[in-house]
Amino acid sequence: IRAFYNWLYSPSSGLKFRPEDNPVLWVDAPKRPQLILPTLTSEQVRTLIDACPNIRDKAIIALFTESGLRKSELTNIRLNDIDWNNRTIKTIGKGRKEAYEPFGELSEAYRKEWLAQYTPNGNIWGLNHWGIASMLSRLEKATGLPCNPHTFRRTFACLLRKHGLDSLTIKDLGRWESLEMVQRYTRSVTFQDSLKFYKAPLGR
Repeated sequence: IRAFYNWLYSPSSGLKFRPEDNPVLWVDAPKRPQLILPTLTSEQVRTLIDACPNIRDKAIIALFTESGLRKSELTNIRLNDIDWNNRTIKTIGKGRKEAYEPFGELSEAYRKEWLAQYTPNGNIWGLNHWGIASMLSRLEKATGLPCNPHTFRRTFACLLRKHGLDSLTIKDLGRWESLEMVQRYTRSVTFQDSLKFYKAPLGR
């Protein structure tokens, strides 16, 4: 609504309304709650991987967690996008921006095992966007754990934070536009780190 009224009262609308009469200027923006968003622990990720019925699905869960990939980025991976030597994957992300994503030993092992039994004709999974979404939904129902790309992306940030990486490095690895999003994702980790040093001020 704010964007529409700002356009309406701008010269580009051609309506000759005076900008100072824009009623939206008198309306405060709503306060968005700063919720601690759900993430997974390493143990919970292992539980999801163990519950996967096949190597392909294990590879997908491991790669989501190790790389922080968005669903479209993971879906569109082709064989020639993978640099096995440097453990990176070339992706096309938001705004059609080309980028490289890291991956670790676990997802590498699962992917190599999967590709030893499957010859890609398109992406490396043999699944489209909806196929991956359905697989994640089934896994969530089977385990009771949140199992979606956004949760894995937050988990990626939190696990890196727990391993001592700073917010700027996490931002660059995950290709976030701002530090604010990384800090929002890792709020729970920051609190847990601080809690280790907490001493009750009144004692006993």
